[in-house]
This record gives sequence, structure tokens and C-alpha cells, in this order.
Amino acid sequence: MKKYKELLQNVGLLTLSNFGSKFLSFFLIPLYTAVLTTEEYGNFDFINVTISLLVPLLTLNVYEGALRFLLDKKNKKDDICKISVKYLLLSVVFLFILATINYIFNIIPLLNRYFIYFVILYITSAFLQFAQNITRGFDKISYIAISGVINSVVLLTLNILFLLVFHLGIDGYFLAAIISSLITVVYLFISIKFHKYLKKGKYNLTLQKEVLDYSRPLVFNSIGWWINNASDRYMVIFMCGSAANGIYSMAYKIPSILSILQNIFNQAWTITAVKSFSAEDEDNFIKNVYSTYNLLMVLCCSLLIILSKALAKFLYLNEFYNAWKYMPFLMISIVFGSLSGVLGSLFVAIKDSKIISKTTIGGATINIILNFILIKWIGVLGAAISTAISYFLVWLFRVQYTKKLVKIKFSFKKDLFVYFILLIQSVILLIVNNFYILYVLEILMLGIILISYKDIIKGLISSVKLRLVRR
Repeated sequence: MKKYKELLQNVGLLTLSNFGSKFLSFFLIPLYTAVLTTEEYGNFDFINVTISLLVPLLTLNVYEGALRFLLDKKNKKDDICKISVKYLLLSVVFLFILATINYIFNIIPLLNRYFIYFVILYITSAFLQFAQNITRGFDKISYIAISGVINSVVLLTLNILFLLVFHLGIDGYFLAAIISSLITVVYLFISIKFHKYLKKGKYNLTLQKEVLDYSRPLVFNSIGWWINNASDRYMVIFMCGSAANGIYSMAYKIPSILSILQNIFNQAWTITAVKSFSAEDEDNFIKNVYSTYNLLMVLCCSLLIILSKALAKFLYLNEFYNAWKYMPFLMISIVFGSLSGVLGSLFVAIKDSKIISKTTIGGATINIILNFILIKWIGVLGAAISTAISYFLVWLFRVQYTKKLVKIKFSFKKDLFVYFILLIQSVILLIVNNFYILYVLEILMLGIILISYKDIIKGLISSVKLRLVRR
């Protein structure tokens, strides 16, 4: 029970951390869709997804290595911090060189239009990911929670101030993102007294090699996830235009509810998996966590598919409303992405980053091929379907590797049947126009999912009742 308690405690703290910034971005959708044009939002999204590729690429994912090695108590925290900062600062130098080359030769004109914002947003994004991973590695989850609240308050205040009061438009959107991230980084560094570790730290070459040997393969994993998450937006821009990408990018906002759950749980689970990993899984800890998490993600996905049109009507203004068409497939992709993350944490526990990268790159390669075919064939919807298929394949690859690693009995056939029901729900949403027929069919599909997982649900209810009796 100690392992379950620790996992739930970390999930609770990380929920507090993510609730503000992630849920806030969801509730600010009406503001963004009212103030920004589809093209402006598409341009910001383009900058953002470009940075999400460059951060792990230029830093060699050293912050992921730092997290993993900090969880091994035998390693010196100060040396790991010193090594990580070195590569973080080098990445900023490389970024500035690349941005300057792009500015001179105008390779990607859109990046030049927002040159200063692009550079500064990269720096704040890289340092924020680093600060969060270091804090998690120190097992100071409470600081992560508080930082999330700070980030939320600052982001909300600045968005209202810059967009509604000063009418800065896309400039205000960039400034709010940059300043809120910067303040969050400063808070985390002060809270964990990072300067003391940095001052004491030495360049331990043996430890540096170990960290880099672990983190370097994860660069390919990050590239793979970036391709799965963001390459479709590049292709939508080049094949359908910035306005279409603005709508498609907005389609991610409601599925981001699932993404929030994914980020919260996977951050907590990685720490627990490293501490509690057992290939035999004698107490069925891994199996129970996986099956419960799968149930939660599937049910949330099913409910969000049912509510897609209603939420889009409420949150999306003007032409952004058309984003509802792409949401169901993006939600399904997040389900498989989250389950892949749970399995990936087991490979993190044994420090096998190569398997993580192989599986992600496999899915990413298929995603690129499908994007070319499906976007050309059915437009923007093809990008959403390609993403769902590629995420499914990453999950499938990792399931096969996990079977060799841990003795877990997956309810494979049942899970595949339920995932097929989610697909049917998505198709129904697209082709059925009659309001009453649509929701009767959707609720029927949800009922089938509940019946399919009735044993897991009964087990959870029994566990809760047992704990209440003991109290």
C-alpha cells in the first residue's frame, strides 16, 4: 500500500501544479479565439512546436538524464546540476547561431518575423523543463505544485492585461507565455537553492558520460514524439495554409484535457516506477496501475467525444468552431500516447532509453507517410487520423517489448475491442447529424465500454469500500 499511497500523493501534488496552467489554457480559449485570428494563432503554434523540437535536440535531452540519475541517491546532485547546466547553456549558443543563419538566409520566413520572441521563448522553455525535471529529481513535488499555481496566476493576469487592456494581440500572447515561464523558473531555482548545488558541482567526466549515454538516445524519442505531435501541423501549413493550421491547432485544446491527465500521471509514475520496479511484479502493482489508468483514460476519452460538439460550440468562436471535426481522433491519440508513457517509464526504470526511442521513431516514420497520403486525400482530417494511427502503433510496439521485460498479463483482446468502440464513437460524431440519434448512439457506445470493464470497475469500488471500512 505504501507504493500506491506515494503514487497517489505525487499525483495529487502534480494535479495542483498542472491544474492551474493547463486548465487555465483551456478556459482561456474563448479569449484567444475572440482576440486572435486563425492565422495569428497558427503562427504562434508554429513557433511553439518548432521550439518543442529544438529543446531536446540542442540540449541532448540532458534534463531527462538529470532526472533519472538524480533519482539514484548514490549520485551527487551538485555534479549532475553542473553537467546539465553546461549543456543547457551550450544549447542556447547553438540556437542563437541557427536563428541567425535563418535570419540571414531567410530559410523559414515565419521564424524571422518573430525572431526575438522565438529566441527568448526557446530559452525560457528550455530552462523551465530543466528546472521542473531537477525539482522532480530532488523529489520536491510540493514545489512543482506551487510553481504551477504561480504560473497560472501570472499567465492569467498577463493574458487579460496584454490582450484585453493593452490590445497587444499576438505580441501580448508571446509576452505572457515568456514572462510566466521565466517567473516559474526563478521560483523553482530559489526554492531548491539551485545556486548552492551549481557552486559546489564539479565536471565529473565519468558521470557526465553516463548521463549523456542515457539521454542521447532519448533525443530520437523526442524527435519521434515531436513528429507524432507536431509534424502534422507543418504539413497542414504547407498543404492547407496557416489559417487551416490555426483551426487544427485549436482542435488540440479540448483533447488537452486528456493530455493534462497524461502529464500529471506520467510525471508521478516515472518516479514511482524507478523506485518500485520489479520484473516479476509479484504484487501486481504494475498491472493494477496500468489497468486502472487505462480505464480512466478510455472513459474520459469517450465522454469528451460525446461532448465534443457542445464544448466546441461553447468555447470556439467564429470559424474556430470547425475544429470539433478533428478532436475525437486527437483524443484517441492521447489515450495511446498516455499508455505508451506508462510503459515507457518501465524502460526508464531499467535505464534502457534505446527501446523508448526505437518504438517512438517507428510510429513517427509511419506518421509522416500517412500524413502525406491522408492530408492530400481528405485534408486536415487526415492529419488527425494519421496521428491516432501512429500513437496506436507506438503503444503496440511497447506492449510487445514490455511482455519480454515484465510478467504482466494484459487484457489485450478486451482493450482492443474497447479502442474499436472509441473509433466507432468518432465516426458516429462525424456522420450522424440528427441530435437525438447522435447522442443515443454515443451513450450506447459508452455503456458498452462500461460493461466491458465491469470487472475492473467492481474491483476499484471494492478497494475504496475496504479502505473506508478500515478508516
